[in-house]
Amino acid sequence: MTAGLLLGGGGLLLAAALTGIVLNHGRKKVWQAVLWLIITAAICLICGSLPVFFGGPLDISLWGIAPGLDITFHFDHLASFFVIIISLISLCVAIYSLGYNHHLSSNERANLLSAFMSVFILSMVGVVASANTFSLLFFWEIMALSSFLLMMNDYQGVFTQRAGVYYFVLTQLSTVFLMLMTVVMYIQNGSFELSLDGAPSGIQSFVFILAFLTFGIKAGIIPLHKWLPYAHSASPSNVSALMSGVMLKVAVYGLVRFLTDILSPEIWWGVSILLLGMISALLGIIYAFKEHDLKMLLAFCSIENIGIIMMGIGLYVIFGCYGLDTMAMLALGAALFHSLNHAIFKSLLFMTAGSVVIAVGDRNIEKMGGLVKLMPYTSVIFLVGAVSISALPPFNGFMSELMLFESFFQSFSLAESSIKILLFSVLAILALTSALAAACFVKAFGEVFLAMPRSQEAASAKEVSKSMIIGPAILAVACLVLGLFTVPIFEMAGYSFDLPDMSLVGLVLVIFGVLVFGMVRLFSPRKSRRSETWACGYIRPTPRFEYTAAGFAEPLFQIFRLIYRTRHYNERSYEDNQQAIFKQGKSAIHTLKFFDEYIYLPIAGLFGRISRYVSRLQDVDLGSHILYSFMTVLMVILAARWLW
Repeated sequence: MTAGLLLGGGGLLLAAALTGIVLNHGRKKVWQAVLWLIITAAICLICGSLPVFFGGPLDISLWGIAPGLDITFHFDHLASFFVIIISLISLCVAIYSLGYNHHLSSNERANLLSAFMSVFILSMVGVVASANTFSLLFFWEIMALSSFLLMMNDYQGVFTQRAGVYYFVLTQLSTVFLMLMTVVMYIQNGSFELSLDGAPSGIQSFVFILAFLTFGIKAGIIPLHKWLPYAHSASPSNVSALMSGVMLKVAVYGLVRFLTDILSPEIWWGVSILLLGMISALLGIIYAFKEHDLKMLLAFCSIENIGIIMMGIGLYVIFGCYGLDTMAMLALGAALFHSLNHAIFKSLLFMTAGSVVIAVGDRNIEKMGGLVKLMPYTSVIFLVGAVSISALPPFNGFMSELMLFESFFQSFSLAESSIKILLFSVLAILALTSALAAACFVKAFGEVFLAMPRSQEAASAKEVSKSMIIGPAILAVACLVLGLFTVPIFEMAGYSFDLPDMSLVGLVLVIFGVLVFGMVRLFSPRKSRRSETWACGYIRPTPRFEYTAAGFAEPLFQIFRLIYRTRHYNERSYEDNQQAIFKQGKSAIHTLKFFDEYIYLPIAGLFGRISRYVSRLQDVDLGSHILYSFMTVLMVILAARWLW
């Protein structure tokens, strides 16, 4: 029954893809049928994964292409957990897309978008369920290509084209590293088995580096993150929800799988993962704070949360190397729980952001405002996501970050003082990151939904359709449920951690709130009345009185100006030559892109110089060409002899 549900879900996704591609005739709304197939497939996959998650593993052999080349699946506790994440988010995104796709430019694009979405979901399920390196590589490349096609839905846009180049280059680079890893493991094992039993330490470390580069690029870890902000901003919002909420977690799954089941970790691995996670978390939220593009802001917050997850994975490796298995499981549990939570609230935020962008017609939050009155349902759902990602109780983000803080506090048990100093330094950065995240979403929610509309488009915005509310609303409920009932859920899954039971805290808060509200209503001498917000005596306040997003972020610009590398530009003109009578002026603040200047542009320049040098070889005589060919063949033979 379980295998039938899992195979049935995969079959429905394949049928959805074929339906959208084969029947795409432009005028027909085939995408609606495709989305309903995706919804049905997601339900089948959830129902098929739950028995595996709470029970035993399941192996499925699907297709033997050739001797030794098999598409086989292995569903265990870890794989089924990530299949549930993929299926839940896909279900809600498909419901949301029933309304969102009406706003695409044509039925033809909506049909193809829905078809490629089903391929994308199927490939992600295939990646987490792969039982050998051949299956992993096969589905990894399908995931890369289908996500690229989804992102390029609006291929005529200049920004989309640039984002497509960044994404395609880096995602194919991750595939190259995965291919190298597959070759190394095949040489070691003599097969495509996902195992390195008995491999020497040097081989294991080399495979770890390749695995970290493969999954780190796809996860968007700094400094491998170049594609992520552009791809998430350029994609349709339902695709952004899938990429940020799910695809990044597939990369997390890959790294966790290799560290827990395939490799024998060393302590320097954990320290490296921890430090890169810390850098990603801090710089991700710092760069998110400066953004006025709503989707770009959310994209940088994804980098921050991936950094938090990497901190948990790094702690798991460090504690495991010291033999502290209980502490290691707490850190890994925090990382996996935050993966689930981030998938939920980030998908919610991208979907509600898409609703806002459709209503206003712009991603710039400086042109929004006042939407809480015009889009009440969307604003409440966005608020739930903002509170969750800010790690405030009683929502799910608070509980997973609390588990991570507990893991850091447990480092008192370590004997080595240098590691303790490192962990407490990273703990301080994590605390700073959490505070900045809360401030960032005060800015995001306040500038988008509160105060007065700052553009005519915002003033005329309307609430979106029901399906665009129901999809993210399901995830909003999940944010609250996972926050209130964390302890019972972990106990059902067979894990026991020393965590506060937020269900009791939530009940007390609800009772207290009801009592306070009732007492105010019953005993207040004044009746409540509605009136405009007091504006310091001004009779007719305007949006120009409000804090702008730039003004809100200015104090942080000053604090972190060495990171932002802030540049101030002032232009002034005067009525007279003596510059005594001021006429008009303009001031601007620009933040330079650190990683572009110091990493990506130098690398691009190096490759440009190499390319120009190699191009000169095309002008040499025939004898030189023959010599180069002979030397190349000789080096290939020597390399093959050395490897085998």
